Amino acid sequence: LAGAAAALAVIVLAVLLVGSDDGGKEVKAAPQASRTPSAEAASSAPSAPAVKTKCTGEECVGGDPQAMGCGGELAETVSSAKLGTARVEVRYSKVCGAAWARLTDAAPGDAVAISVGGKGVQNGLVKAESEAYTMMTAVPEGATAEACATAKATGARACTGEW
Repeated sequence: LAGAAAALAVIVLAVLLVGSDDGGKEVKAAPQASRTPSAEAASSAPSAPAVKTKCTGEECVGGDPQAMGCGGELAETVSSAKLGTARVEVRYSKVCGAAWARLTDAAPGDAVAISVGGKGVQNGLVKAESEAYTMMTAVPEGATAEACATAKATGARACTGEW
């Protein structure tokens, strides 16, 4: 009975994670490491559920990372730099093949930008809050991304360096 309950829980969880088809792209999540030491047990484990995003690569250019399903747990900070008390970051989503810049602890009017190989520039501006992010730009395999921030009050500029 406990085995049947566990199987039912896995099925319910898979349905909740995949959800209904809303026109988004399905991308396979990276398989999780097996908790069992035997290769036989690991090979019989079910595959990871698909992760839904609304874009990949060039389709993501100009898109909002949150709205397109590329942000949150699907993204990581891959490079960062300080600009006074502010921090500029390159955020990258492997499943979407796209990156964007994020600026935190900044002042209204501070600007942030990201470019990939000197192209695909996206810009953001801190408004009333203390952070901003750019829209996404595609990061083809082998390309490098760099984010830069400029403080409105001083004109000081900081860049993450190419990632």
